[in-house]
Amino acid sequence: QVQLVESGGGMVRPGGSLTLSCVASGNIFSINVMGWYRQVPGKERELVATITSDLKTHSADSVKGRFDISRDNAKKTVYLQMNTLKPEDTATYYCNADIMENGPPWILRDYWGQGTQVTVSS
Repeated sequence: QVQLVESGGGMVRPGGSLTLSCVASGNIFSINVMGWYRQVPGKERELVATITSDLKTHSADSVKGRFDISRDNAKKTVYLQMNTLKPEDTATYYCNADIMENGPPWILRDYWGQGTQVTVSS
């Protein structure tokens, strides 16, 4: 009943920019932490950035100063502005959110989007 849908992926040249969006929908009471992760084939999924409901952010060292996470609580949307992209940023990017559905029961669950591909290549 709860879905996360990402958009905004694509192909870009090194040094370019992309903005990813992720919208949560369904039977939602509240959303706690939202975040972005990424994965390349053969490697574990890694944290890119997270943001709490009161807008506290955390980013991986590899993207600090280049990527910016933000969210619009009213729209149930999280964004990832990616600047100065590098070939090593190429990955499938996944949206993640801790969501409490309307209850009872009141259960906090972890949800993932389907992923969106980002390719950085000249």
